[in-house]
Amino acid sequence: MFADQSYIFNLRHELHEYPEIGFDLPRTVALVKRELDRLGIEYTEKFGRSSVVATINPQKKHFTIGIRADMDALLIEEKTSLPFKSKIKGQMHACGHDAHTAMLLGTAGALKAMEDKIACRVMLIFQPSEEGIESGAAELVRGGLMEEIDIIIGMHIENWLESGKIGVHPGSSMASSRSFRLDFYGKSAHATLPQSGADALAAAVRTYNNVQYLLGREIDPFRKYVCSIGKLCGGTGQNIIADHAYMLGTIRTFDMDLDGFLIRRIEEIAKNTAKETGVEAVLDTSLKAYVVYNNPYLSKLVLESAEKVARGIQEMPEKLSSEDFSQYLTQKPGVFIRLGTRNEKKGCTTLPHNNDFLLDEDALPIGTDTCVQFVLDHMNGVDAEKIKQSDERKNAS
Repeated sequence: MFADQSYIFNLRHELHEYPEIGFDLPRTVALVKRELDRLGIEYTEKFGRSSVVATINPQKKHFTIGIRADMDALLIEEKTSLPFKSKIKGQMHACGHDAHTAMLLGTAGALKAMEDKIACRVMLIFQPSEEGIESGAAELVRGGLMEEIDIIIGMHIENWLESGKIGVHPGSSMASSRSFRLDFYGKSAHATLPQSGADALAAAVRTYNNVQYLLGREIDPFRKYVCSIGKLCGGTGQNIIADHAYMLGTIRTFDMDLDGFLIRRIEEIAKNTAKETGVEAVLDTSLKAYVVYNNPYLSKLVLESAEKVARGIQEMPEKLSSEDFSQYLTQKPGVFIRLGTRNEKKGCTTLPHNNDFLLDEDALPIGTDTCVQFVLDHMNGVDAEKIKQSDERKNAS
């Protein structure tokens, strides 16, 4: 319909060959700027590091739709046989961000071609560091981007969903994401003289066990959350009492009150254990992503637009995975859309973050068409009262 298929494919291949990490995206940013310059679309880099925000109809500020794509890749060695596989050792677009960037550039080209027929402003957001420890979306929010936008949509490929279908989960769709690190500082000693040291590793192990007790006995089992400690390290040798140990963990939940309770209790457990064992415990934590809340009314509008261009629409289940697109949704209403890229005949079934990840590229023009169709359907604005009335969180409060 609107998408230039070969243009999107060629861009995706170029991006896939040169994956970049976090905020360190010089080649990717240069490609985005190159294409925007070629299309004659103005853009700015003022909102955050390694970000590019392009604007269609910059003068029509009465109503603005934001569309976001993330650009960064993962520290994974690619194990596919793609003719355009990664040329950078140990780095791979294993989550589809190359496809997201290509689709948004395809959207940019389609919208620019009909710019005079579009009654609103559209801001196209090319975002760094969705995968990184530090959120690129959070930096763009701090830079004032969302003050310019009324509603926002984002899209992610989905290998659970059949190729060319569009999926949305209205309401709380994805979990928040908090990472934490606990360091324990003790005193080294000879293993035969443990009483002369302070065992940091023992304190860490005891803390780990007590956190498991917390999860099993202090949390309502019907609440949706995950709290996992994925790494515990300590000590330097078999005959030395460890003077340092640390653990790394993550909390995912649909309830920010629960997120706050868990991290407070984990710190309390660590501090109390440290006091009992004569060591020091230090917590470092960061909240990268909030709950992804898809406004139900806007979700309905997105699916209505998608129905015109996609191979089908589907309501998606909730996921305990997270997305820093949620940073934008703390400021303005929006929807995070899933584009089906699963195709068993082509072997496109592996889930993201795997070194043999493949997606059905034939679905990508449908992603672009969905974004363009949504703009055309709602360029005259949306009903703010219906957005407000459909927000279950605000109505519950």
